[in-house]
Amino acid sequence: MQRRTFLKQAAAGSAIASLAPYVHAAGTNAPPKVGLIGSGWYGKCDTLQLLNIADVDVVSVCDVDSKMAAEAAELLGSRQKSKKVPRIFADYRNQLKELEHDIVIIGTPDHWHSLPMIAAVESGADVYCQKPTGCDVLESKAMLDAARKHNRVVQIGTQRRSTPHLIEAKQKVVDAGLLGDVAHVEVCCYYHMRNRKTIEQAPDKPAPDHLDWEAYTGPAPMRPYNDIVHPRGWRAFMEYGNGIVGDMCVHMLDLTRWMLDLGWPSRISSAGGILVDTEARANITDTQTATFHYDDLNVVWTHRSWGHSSNKEYPWAAIIYGDKGTLKLDVNRYEFEPHRGGEKLTSKAVIELDKYPTDKEDKANWALELHVASAIRGHMQDFLNSIQDRSKPVADIEQGHISSASCILANIAMEVGKTLHWDPVTHRVTNSDAANMKLARDWREPYVHPAS
Repeated sequence: MQRRTFLKQAAAGSAIASLAPYVHAAGTNAPPKVGLIGSGWYGKCDTLQLLNIADVDVVSVCDVDSKMAAEAAELLGSRQKSKKVPRIFADYRNQLKELEHDIVIIGTPDHWHSLPMIAAVESGADVYCQKPTGCDVLESKAMLDAARKHNRVVQIGTQRRSTPHLIEAKQKVVDAGLLGDVAHVEVCCYYHMRNRKTIEQAPDKPAPDHLDWEAYTGPAPMRPYNDIVHPRGWRAFMEYGNGIVGDMCVHMLDLTRWMLDLGWPSRISSAGGILVDTEARANITDTQTATFHYDDLNVVWTHRSWGHSSNKEYPWAAIIYGDKGTLKLDVNRYEFEPHRGGEKLTSKAVIELDKYPTDKEDKANWALELHVASAIRGHMQDFLNSIQDRSKPVADIEQGHISSASCILANIAMEVGKTLHWDPVTHRVTNSDAANMKLARDWREPYVHPAS
């Protein structure tokens, strides 16, 4: 089969399997013991949806923000069957040492993904880790290596692979061959991710008493504390992530790779910078284009955090162009339009407030995205089933590594001003020593990079 031509095939991993009863490692049917590391926005999103679909025992919550940890522990305790409030930790190392965990959920800022994930699999836990896998390519690779070494199931939070309407699009359009020959995909984000408050000259100041700023910074370069950063504003700073490419492109690139069964790109190019919002405190690009080159198809990413979207109905999306039709995909819907007549297909995000009434409460209280809740539930179901039969989940750590590292390489390509030729076997750029020097970030002492 040519990569560009997608005929009907077995849709392995494209449907959400039914949830089997959990069998504890000790051979009992006791609920799996769950620990949460990083109790902010998506840490709560993921853990509460796990509680919605499975009888689990959340035994611990870890966060460097003691106020945030206490609030999350109280909320999770009120939602689980036992009504027990999880123990609170400020250091994940103590959390993993003092308590046994079957499952660990990692919802920290990106720069704190690798160390707790590696420690969790070393402790014997299976892990659900938010995307992207790491902040640099070799950090991400170390996470993959640790998961394989310790034979742990690791699901990455690229939950587009478990989104009901996108699963339908894959089955009914892509796998059914309705697109025909595909040679070009557009992926984009036109959200104003560089929040306008980052333009304000908010003064640096001491961190609040409930936040351990030294521990929050961890291996990242030390910056003065500023209210812009915490919570959630860290995404506007390269010290803690990889900008809009690492935050938003990773989702749409991963969606495209899953839809079209793509692996590593052979070449990556990118251009952009801070071209408009030059007064902002943020240091991520406000304008950037990246091309992920495959043998016979290109995936082209564009983001702008200013101006209007080129398609107001699809401001964060993937659009797949085939010679028989076009498929538009985002978190709210999909639309397929054939080129020469025939049936148009469409479907919207599954919202299940009748079945999961707490979703509405969570939207009001801490901004749960209703259209994503069903995707998280499906992703958690797939994760639990993979734990049961010790198989690779739909967003296995290797798939997360490919999507995450590809996006990081796009940023590196922009920095060095060169199209990068990538060898996934050696994990080296074959045409740029300067790019290879950027595959691992410098870590702040005393933290030790996991690839060293």
